[in-house]
Amino acid sequence: MDIEIIEHEPPYRVGVIVGSLSKESINRKLATALVALAPPEFEFFDISYADLPLYNRDHDADYPQVALDFKARVAEADALLFVTPEYNRSVPGALKNAIDWGSRPWGRNVWANKATGVIGASAGAIGTAVGQQSLRSTLSFLNVRQMTSPEAYIHFTPGLIDDAGHITVPDTEDFLRMYMTAFAEHVLRVLTVIPRP
Repeated sequence: MDIEIIEHEPPYRVGVIVGSLSKESINRKLATALVALAPPEFEFFDISYADLPLYNRDHDADYPQVALDFKARVAEADALLFVTPEYNRSVPGALKNAIDWGSRPWGRNVWANKATGVIGASAGAIGTAVGQQSLRSTLSFLNVRQMTSPEAYIHFTPGLIDDAGHITVPDTEDFLRMYMTAFAEHVLRVLTVIPRP
């Protein structure tokens, strides 16, 4: 069977997945700031997973509509940006649950071949480094095309990002702008090598 390849031209749609469900999440603030720093050819949209029930393989034969809708949102994206905290040296349980829903049923893994960036902020000095490694391990198993460099572990200090999503420390702003430029380059490389069907 032939697969029709769709040529990609801007804007490239990037789904943003924030690893915290908290309305006051510092990672949601970071996501807002990253979107503002991104190159203009990228269009961002939020992918929510707050309404997903706990994954259970008993659902594989009859997927609930909320999970089908979630997978459809992921499928719409040309690329994904995970912005997540670290919980107990790993990823938040709700985020892992969403990833599990997206990977099932067997053979219908919506994450495969998605160009993806991983970043996160924490009040702790190591800035989500261990949690990101846990997430990266899961994404690798799911055949996600990850940007491996630069890594970004943001130590979130009071006032680093204001309520409007502006970064108040120039060096951090410069670094995150560079990160988003590198992410854009990664997305374009992946879309060139592995065009979306």
